[in-house]
Amino acid sequence: MQRRKRPTIKDIAAETGLSPAAVSYALRGLQVPPETQQRVREVADRLGYEADPVARALASGRTGMVGVLCSSLEDLWQQNFATTLGRRFLAADRNTLFMDSAADPAREALLAKNLLDQRVDAVVTIPVDPTSPHWPEAAARTMLVAIGDPLPGASTAAEVVFDNSLGVTDALKTLSAAGHDEVLVLTPGPRLMRQRPAEKVVHEVARELRMSLRVLACPNDLTGAAEVARTALAEEPRPTAAFCLTDSMAYGVYEAARDLGLAIPADLSVLGYDDHPVSRLLTPALSTYRWDVQTVVDAVVERVLKAVDKNRRSRRKLIAPEPKHRDSVGRPRP
Repeated sequence: MQRRKRPTIKDIAAETGLSPAAVSYALRGLQVPPETQQRVREVADRLGYEADPVARALASGRTGMVGVLCSSLEDLWQQNFATTLGRRFLAADRNTLFMDSAADPAREALLAKNLLDQRVDAVVTIPVDPTSPHWPEAAARTMLVAIGDPLPGASTAAEVVFDNSLGVTDALKTLSAAGHDEVLVLTPGPRLMRQRPAEKVVHEVARELRMSLRVLACPNDLTGAAEVARTALAEEPRPTAAFCLTDSMAYGVYEAARDLGLAIPADLSVLGYDDHPVSRLLTPALSTYRWDVQTVVDAVVERVLKAVDKNRRSRRKLIAPEPKHRDSVGRPRP
């Protein structure tokens, strides 16, 4: 079956008796009378003409596409964030191309390059490795917006940064005040990256509070997180509390505690770090820290549009966590 030929500007020009240049101007609402613009659009609609996005990108230097590189879409907070962000960009007449680094720094570098090769107008990232050398290159090729952690050394268009110092400090002080000094800390990524702000604060605050920490890298999927937690909680001395830097990891701790016959919080206190809606449904409800998705999305979209449309960079925005103290933290058994 022969494919139907796609209508072109030349076809519209032949129908209207205008030059191709005049048709192009009319379709963009430029330099021709309104009645001519209307006539050209009517012919374009009748012929089924649609602007070629590649040609439009070459002419304007923009693709209308925003690349979003998440550190791990197994993290339920990031899933919620990605869904909300995609809808907001669509409402702003922007398309989004989502990619998942799967908590792998090498994969992150490769996917960042792939997005740049797609000539996206901007890259929005929740970075796995904020200090990776590929970030300065990305910032030189497109508008780069960082979420969660800043990107030192990269000339970002904007940064929407989480106040991890405030959140982590409050979390460890909460556990210390409840009497916990043997604490398991679960962090994202394939390995402990001490250059990440949250992990650095964990060690600094623990030293001040004279806490004994066991810090482990942990996946966000339920099965993987439960396996890491089961192994850690079976060792001696057993931690009396677990602080998880995503709620997704905390769900794995709940499963591990159940498998080991540990009651929460009587035998094990648990703190999360996202306030995903599921956290309210657990028994007991998970104590955690809320990073409001809508606030983050609004800040990101505003800054991306400002950077792309007006070529203007924004000052760093610091997002503070909101503590959600529920029933998963208590005093350790004597």
